[in-house]
Amino acid sequence: MPKESKKHVRVVVVDDSPTARDLLVAILHENQGIQVIGTGINGEDALRLAERLKPDVITMDVRMPIMDGLEATRQIMRRTPTPIVIVSGIQHEDMDLTFKALRAGALAALAKPGLDDPATCDKVIQTVRLMADVQVVHHWHKSDIARPQVGVAPTATENLTPYKLLSSGQKTDISVVGIASSTGGPSALASVIGKLPANYPLPIMIVQHVSPGFAVGLAEWLGTQTALRVEVASHGDNIRPGCILLAPDDYHMKVTDGGTIELLKAPPYKGLRPSANYLFDSIARVYGPRAIGLILTGMGDDGADGMASMYRAGALTVAQDEKSCVVYGMPREAIIRNVVDRVMDLDQMSMLLGEIGKYRSNFLGSNSAFK
Repeated sequence: MPKESKKHVRVVVVDDSPTARDLLVAILHENQGIQVIGTGINGEDALRLAERLKPDVITMDVRMPIMDGLEATRQIMRRTPTPIVIVSGIQHEDMDLTFKALRAGALAALAKPGLDDPATCDKVIQTVRLMADVQVVHHWHKSDIARPQVGVAPTATENLTPYKLLSSGQKTDISVVGIASSTGGPSALASVIGKLPANYPLPIMIVQHVSPGFAVGLAEWLGTQTALRVEVASHGDNIRPGCILLAPDDYHMKVTDGGTIELLKAPPYKGLRPSANYLFDSIARVYGPRAIGLILTGMGDDGADGMASMYRAGALTVAQDEKSCVVYGMPREAIIRNVVDRVMDLDQMSMLLGEIGKYRSNFLGSNSAFK
């Protein structure tokens, strides 16, 4: 939540469209806790204003002349780290730039609001206020985002890689992967799944909090980051090896006893639909100890209750470490409830999933009855 000591959230608005820019300024000015201190029409303006005004938040379009929002995000995060909220169209051509900007350090992506869309207007205000308190860091790496520092799982002994901490039985018995993520999640997800092979033997289901209209774009972008197939889940889909199913906009996602996807319009969890609690609870019920759950960077506590269900069912539960999180909210909540078996950075999580997949493939190859 926003800090009580801060009278105003100081915002810079950057968009090459005068209409969109003026509307955003008007929306933000309506909130007494927000002050627009500057506006710009391209990425060069964003960079200049970030350095001169030191705003609490920058809202920025991605498709702009001279310098687009992606390059502006890269340069701002290297030179003057500032919370950036991408406010863009949801056309296909905007999506790739939007998710690359998130990979480069932007914190959230929203669709451009309209005058007749009060829900989106409220979302803009809420997101700007929340992102103002996120502590961002320099991104010095030559790629879009810095690699997280390697931490050590709390129960690990030195020089043991994550998969060696598991028994052989755990490696072969795990049959499904569930992942929850929110703020900072797209980049974290890309890091975790990016090195998994196309023949990965486990199905993966993901709940990532995104604004309405962005789920399809996220699935398409993640599909460029991994050899696995990434799809937005539909009701009745079969979960299958080598395929990642992403929860769609405004639906909770569960897995049934028959290994199919169930989408439902149950009430939101603290304003969130989809909520990872529904996915994790269903995985706990259907798969018990034959599952692994990962909870990644994000605000709030979504997924903590569901991870508790998985933990009690004997599943392997893993939380992202604080150093590599953009926002240490969701993982922290799971950790303080004592329902996490391992705390790992993103590289360790990726290694863990990869090694579990290798062991399971080898086991299935020589034990056909296990299939």
